[in-house]
Amino acid sequence: MTDPVILALTAGEPGGIGPELCLQLAVRPREAGLVVVASKQLLEARARLLGLPVALHDWAPGQEPTFSAGALSVLDVPGCASVDAGRLDPANSAYVLRTLETAANGCLNGAFDGMVTAPVHKGVINEAGIEFSGHTEFLQDLCGVERVVMMLATDDLRVALVTTHLPLKDVSAAITPERLSQVARILDTDLKAFFAIEQPRILVAGLNPHAGEGGHLGREELDTIEPTLEHLRTEGLNLIGPLPADTLFTPHWLDQADAVLAMYHDQGLPVLKYQGFGRAVNVTLGLPIVRTSVDHGTALDLAGTGNADAGSLHTAIRVGAQMARCRKTVNRGPNS
Repeated sequence: MTDPVILALTAGEPGGIGPELCLQLAVRPREAGLVVVASKQLLEARARLLGLPVALHDWAPGQEPTFSAGALSVLDVPGCASVDAGRLDPANSAYVLRTLETAANGCLNGAFDGMVTAPVHKGVINEAGIEFSGHTEFLQDLCGVERVVMMLATDDLRVALVTTHLPLKDVSAAITPERLSQVARILDTDLKAFFAIEQPRILVAGLNPHAGEGGHLGREELDTIEPTLEHLRTEGLNLIGPLPADTLFTPHWLDQADAVLAMYHDQGLPVLKYQGFGRAVNVTLGLPIVRTSVDHGTALDLAGTGNADAGSLHTAIRVGAQMARCRKTVNRGPNS
């Protein structure tokens, strides 16, 4: 029998769609134990606004979350100001970060097997005077790791990034042998640990058009990417490339690949989101915990309308549960 998995689910920006996406989960079968880490008062108010008859049960570490239809387990995080759906309030920024800290610390101490995050609003957190560049960097600092990797995935495609939220003019300088090596090793290691892929086959995109055209369209491939990949292959990594990004995302290459490693944000993610927006999941690799997230933002215009689509959240929960179970199996070993 499969070991039970308990996932923490943070509700994200209080004025956005995150709270109601969490509430929608109560009416669907759940393949993992879920604990919503949020203000119980906020969830009750949003349920009343939407007319959702959801029973919210207080949860404490060591308890089994409820699987009952129409009910959710909640780890109450106080301090959320009065909230109007669709309206941002910088006064809630510290509360939002407390939900992330609570969930992550619960993963680190074993209360949770992983965490799933609904969207936050970076701008309003910064307006509150709190430096915040996103979930990924926040969890990297909290967990004390040097490098993490952003990977988005659908059922058919995984795309990881060497660089993430950088202006395009800064990307080339950021692609160093050290960074590329760290990212490739993390991707290879975590595909094995969390997705049970024994020998991941990773396609690596070049930076320039036509992967540099032998140096005529840029030398990053010749000077940095190719030598680094060659060295990593001596460590046993199965890396194919650098390949021209305009032809890499075709069945000829993708049919036999486990993941794509893109050099920058808008090189790989537009393809993935075209292929599966609303059904994709954002995975943070390189952490000592499981973390998945939705592939969309706070959607303030939809908050409180009841029209928000929980498809990406369901995917994030499913993938998070699979990753947590896979890690338990790997850590336990085949003969345990």
